[in-house]
Amino acid sequence: MPAYAVALALVVTAPLLAPGYLLLRDAVSTPRSYFSDTALGLGESAPRAVPQDFLIALVSPVLDGGVLVKALLIAGLVLAGWGAARLADVLVPDAGLPGQLVATTLAGWNPYVAERMLQGHWSLLVGYGSLPWVAAAVIRLRGERPEPSWAGWAAVVFWIALAGLTPTGLLLAAVVALVCLAVPGDGVSRLSCATGVLIAALLAASPWLTASALGDALESSPSSGVVAFAARAEPGLGTLGSLAGLGGIWNAEAVPSSRTTLLALLATAVLLAVVAIGLPTVLRRRSAVPLLVLAAVSILLPAAVATGPGLAVLRALVEAAPGVGVLRDGQKWVALAMPGYAVAGAAAVVTLRHRLRPAIAALVCVVAVIAVLPDLAFGVWGKVTSVRYPPGWVAVAGIVNAAPAEVAVLPADSMRQFAWSGPAPVLDPLPRFVRAEVLATGDLTISGQSVPGEGSHARSVQRMLLAGGRPEELADAGVGWVVVETGSPGTLGDVQRTLRGLPVAYRDGDLTLYRVGGANSSAPQGKRILSGSAHLVWLVLLLIAGTATAVAAVRDRRQARSG
Repeated sequence: MPAYAVALALVVTAPLLAPGYLLLRDAVSTPRSYFSDTALGLGESAPRAVPQDFLIALVSPVLDGGVLVKALLIAGLVLAGWGAARLADVLVPDAGLPGQLVATTLAGWNPYVAERMLQGHWSLLVGYGSLPWVAAAVIRLRGERPEPSWAGWAAVVFWIALAGLTPTGLLLAAVVALVCLAVPGDGVSRLSCATGVLIAALLAASPWLTASALGDALESSPSSGVVAFAARAEPGLGTLGSLAGLGGIWNAEAVPSSRTTLLALLATAVLLAVVAIGLPTVLRRRSAVPLLVLAAVSILLPAAVATGPGLAVLRALVEAAPGVGVLRDGQKWVALAMPGYAVAGAAAVVTLRHRLRPAIAALVCVVAVIAVLPDLAFGVWGKVTSVRYPPGWVAVAGIVNAAPAEVAVLPADSMRQFAWSGPAPVLDPLPRFVRAEVLATGDLTISGQSVPGEGSHARSVQRMLLAGGRPEELADAGVGWVVVETGSPGTLGDVQRTLRGLPVAYRDGDLTLYRVGGANSSAPQGKRILSGSAHLVWLVLLLIAGTATAVAAVRDRRQARSG
């Protein structure tokens, strides 16, 4: 089964096997990353990319950052398919290998995977891939014959920590783990399980909880993006139907072509038919019922939030408690439906076995699911590919890294469109390319609507540049460098008045680097130490639990062979 999960993931991600970097919308990989304030979650923006940026900064000196990010994305998809098969084996063992094949296909080949890849949410897909493993680990703890306590707990902690590569992934994993406490069993008690899960989740969340406590970005988290990030109805489907089919991402441009036509209706019907066929069987398995309830809730709640009253309630919550802004992207929570869908899909071969041989039933289900979403293959029809940076990026990074100081970037836009990176927009790669802090407002434009970010200092510097302010004013504001990224659309205003008074440190057809001379600044050392320590807590948790889980797996394999 791992071999099929690997094969399926490679069919989806084939273009990423070529040399180069993943650079698509929110996905930004660079040759090398650094332990900047932003990487530690201490920048002006909310700490959404911790501890993933810390991990990349830690590993990229020995393993190219582009290889690392692509490997993690592929691993996330492999884990999703493989984990779905393992979960099906735990909850529907009589489905056998045919049922596991269906579960793997449902988890690895669906609109959620396609849309999140196109949005560039590679770390979220790592969390997505961890969900069936979290469910299986908790269910085994609760079972009548649980694994030895250290091995069972190690598995729970490891998968929660791995999902914690991003805050959303951790929240998804914690919800799945807590829901699985409801399964019957004579193993570890519900209270003990709940305590252990919450402790593991809090430790895994320490990087972004610490960064949030030390910073003030969440105090100004805007509620204006609530409508822009709401789940979206796809052709032939209402919002509820789109979510039930594991689609409906807020960004209409981050969808495979087939989901922009009435084929989306057929694809949703096929997916739900496979799940529905398995329901009569899986509903009789008490241990599977909590995951089915979770699947229903994870579809109904985002659909309700996307309505007028739901949006009003969410907006009020975000204004009252800015940290709730993590809930704005309602469609991403549909990932919680995947474990239940996978188990129900596996059970379909059991439901049909009196009419079809399990192998035939599995083949029909697998072919049908893949056929109605054909353009997930080959990087969502070539849209997810490897790209290469022009040589000027390395040259500019070298100059800035030799004298780190705040970097202002033009044109005035958080998203970039480079001729060499393809037609889709991408977050500016410069913040991850250099050691210095790169000023970013975080402002986004979605369907013509402006969603302001948290970068107040960056916004004031940007206004100064666009107004043609004096170079001395820039230096007094702490700016050490100005980079103009040629060819990317955006506002330049009166910036030439400022740039004429600045010496050019580097220029080519892609980039121009101006020296301003402002002094280097960073977060207080105490805050950096606290945030770094929290990241190390997560890393140690991941490594220790992962090692224990691997040792237990090897032991079990040896015992199976000797038995």
